[in-house]
Amino acid sequence: MHKDKTIAIVCNYALNPNRIGGMDRFFVAYDKKLKELGYQVHWYFSSYKEPIQFFEGLTIFSAESSSVESFFINNLNEKNRSYNILVTHFIALCTSFFKEAKKNGIQKTIAVDHNPRPLVGFSLKKRMKNKLKGIIYSKYIDLFVGVSVYTKKCILKDYGFFLNKKTMVIYNGIDTSVFKKRTQEHKNKFIVTSHLRYSKGIQDLLIAVSQLPSNIKNTIQIDVFGEGPYENELKSICTQLNLTSSIHFKGSSANLNVLFANYSYMIQPTYMECFSLSILESLASNVPVITTTVGGNLEVITHNKNGFIFEPGNVNELKVLLERIILGELKISNETNFLIESEFNLEKMVDNHLIYIQ
Repeated sequence: MHKDKTIAIVCNYALNPNRIGGMDRFFVAYDKKLKELGYQVHWYFSSYKEPIQFFEGLTIFSAESSSVESFFINNLNEKNRSYNILVTHFIALCTSFFKEAKKNGIQKTIAVDHNPRPLVGFSLKKRMKNKLKGIIYSKYIDLFVGVSVYTKKCILKDYGFFLNKKTMVIYNGIDTSVFKKRTQEHKNKFIVTSHLRYSKGIQDLLIAVSQLPSNIKNTIQIDVFGEGPYENELKSICTQLNLTSSIHFKGSSANLNVLFANYSYMIQPTYMECFSLSILESLASNVPVITTTVGGNLEVITHNKNGFIFEPGNVNELKVLLERIILGELKISNETNFLIESEFNLEKMVDNHLIYIQ
């Protein structure tokens, strides 16, 4: 294999057999297309503890006990591996890692930014550090990719507007063909699919539900799919607010592509987001979304058309939305899947990423 056809893809991402989502499907489709173009492809993930059939065609190296960046650099040095192209996902931008990669023979580096920003922004100290890192290390990255217009703006704001000419937007996309479409109303049934951490705002949803009138609260069912560091705290809040008959924690699931269709709406009360694959997956299932104004959400959700929008942290606004939806005062009757199938599909995402490889 000629050196200019070797590519390493480094992802701060743990592969999980119980969570086969949009990015997992992208990894497999991207790998297939690269190989069709004659590339040798090596994947570096933060964790891959056991063989997963879904990924059996990928050549995978797992960092496990170390950071995936350090693991990759050590592989270049100790295993004498060399690559022409480096692509990163979920990796912090503008760090010494990119300088080290260039020193080890990488000719072209593409950094894809999926990382959400805090709702209130970074501290002054953090902003100053980012600007300095942009000046020092951005020269080792040939292309910055934001997964939404919001993300591109954040890259330029964080690291310097001088990066505008080498910063592009490539929207996330999903394999719409695997999603079962909702064909009937599932009154008062809501789904949450999320990593369970504080910044996802699920505690606001619990408080909002607890404030609903009893005759409405007793009819609602909300299933929460996902795991994370805030899970026990959320369950404790649920118990304290006497919501255990309404809120059900389901853990991770590899079958969300068929489960979405069993619900009337997805709720995503997040404080920070780049461009949510969960929103795309819900809409592809013809399930409208209740979410916040953060990140790239407004680039796909139009209020009262394919979902409802509220301000992050505004518990009362969320409560009113839920109450009006359950009473039938608010309703999304439009088919929501067409936008996703035409504009945010997996094939389009893969093809757009390939443009900058060749």
